[in-house]
Amino acid sequence: MDARARIHSGASGFSEDSRGAESGRIRFMKTLARPSDKAEILRRLKELRPDSIRRWGRMSAAQMVCHLADAFRMGMGQKPSTQVPRLLQRTIVKWIALYLPVRWPEGIATTPEIDQRVGGTRPCDFAADLAQVGALVELVTAPARSFDWQPHPIFGRMSHAAWLRWGYLHTDHHLRQFGA
Repeated sequence: MDARARIHSGASGFSEDSRGAESGRIRFMKTLARPSDKAEILRRLKELRPDSIRRWGRMSAAQMVCHLADAFRMGMGQKPSTQVPRLLQRTIVKWIALYLPVRWPEGIATTPEIDQRVGGTRPCDFAADLAQVGALVELVTAPARSFDWQPHPIFGRMSHAAWLRWGYLHTDHHLRQFGA
């Protein structure tokens, strides 16, 4: 078993291995690459409603759905983004965000292109916008991709596996924001 794929923790973004371990439960990093984790995210997306109440932040549920779609489009190169060329963010912060068993904090700033108060896509029809996010999740997890991952605006270049880990964490973060 890959040591990077397991950790002893119960924090968000990790799941229990049914095989267990002598010293406790082994937890695996959740990722859109794992069918069960992807299914969980898609199920939780379907729980959202246009009137879902936010627990933190400024976005409405409809804006958050468009933000998720914009974030996936950014990674796929369909939506341009400003790069933050800081070594600390591309190394230590990226490792902490993707691999430490902690939930992302509330109120993390985003890039202007996917910020719903600046340059993010405006909500249209909630059901159609939500279906678009589901379609983008399917697209980024397809066995044969028709795109190359672009550098993340904060974390820089990331592998396919890192992008799918990020996709799970980013989507989970915003679904928790709305209690889904």
